[in-house]
Amino acid sequence: MENIEVMVVLFIVVVLGFVLCRLGYMGDKFDQKLSSIVIDVTSPALILSSVMGTELPDRSLILPLLGVGFITYVLLLVFGFWVPRLVTRNHDEQGMVGFALMFANVGFIGYPIVASIFGHQAIFYAALLNMPNTFFIFTVGVMLVKGEYSIKNLNPKVLFSPAMIAAFVAALLVALGVHVPDVVARPVTMVGNITVPASLMVIGSSMARLPLREMMGSMKVYAATFLRLLVVPATTFFVFKVCGVSDTINQINTVVMAMPVASFGTMFCMKYGRNPSLMTEMTFLTTLGSIVTIPLVTLLLF
Repeated sequence: MENIEVMVVLFIVVVLGFVLCRLGYMGDKFDQKLSSIVIDVTSPALILSSVMGTELPDRSLILPLLGVGFITYVLLLVFGFWVPRLVTRNHDEQGMVGFALMFANVGFIGYPIVASIFGHQAIFYAALLNMPNTFFIFTVGVMLVKGEYSIKNLNPKVLFSPAMIAAFVAALLVALGVHVPDVVARPVTMVGNITVPASLMVIGSSMARLPLREMMGSMKVYAATFLRLLVVPATTFFVFKVCGVSDTINQINTVVMAMPVASFGTMFCMKYGRNPSLMTEMTFLTTLGSIVTIPLVTLLLF
């Protein structure tokens, strides 16, 4: 019941963004600037704040968590580049669907869900599992959204993007067991906390610019939603179960993978001038559907 309440609360923020756009407070130019702020400022702060608590995770789990995280996204490359061909024949749409299947809304929605299921300290473990996500979403994710699949289109500067730098610093803090002073941690946490409502309101604002028929989605959107919310988490769970990964790590990773489509998808579309309609539809339906599927996944698999 608590998981459902968390999802409902977050979905209400999406509705707020929808209303604000209809009232004229949000729109194309504002959403683009807000998306850039989230990507380049508040999201890196959120990553850093995840390792600025009073307790740090068990150091012996750091390497296994990072290993599982990287292997997870290597497996998800199959979902990102090959499975979308079964969903649509349109090249640009394949990239959008591929992004939706690979990248879940971990940093924005995943952390509070993980905390509600496994306890507050599990946020640190989820943050470590999510670190590879930062690399892949700003490299492979950008290529999928832009529809440019060649490694030649990979900009090395992405390795020095604010989000990647924040991930490197967070890993270093955890590895060295550094406790950041409260006078530093509090403002970083305050800025990071902007990420969740800002990103969800951008999704809602994008929805407000869609015709009602498109908001309800098409068959390819429903197919992507089913794959994102049920097939992806179930596949990763059983793969790591067979490989003998500990139940705690496997369960947290599965919940992370059961999140709706990453809201970065919509913001990347805004930033790189792509039509956000399909991405917004998938984000909307997976966010709505996850209210039911996340409790279902935890009930059936754990």
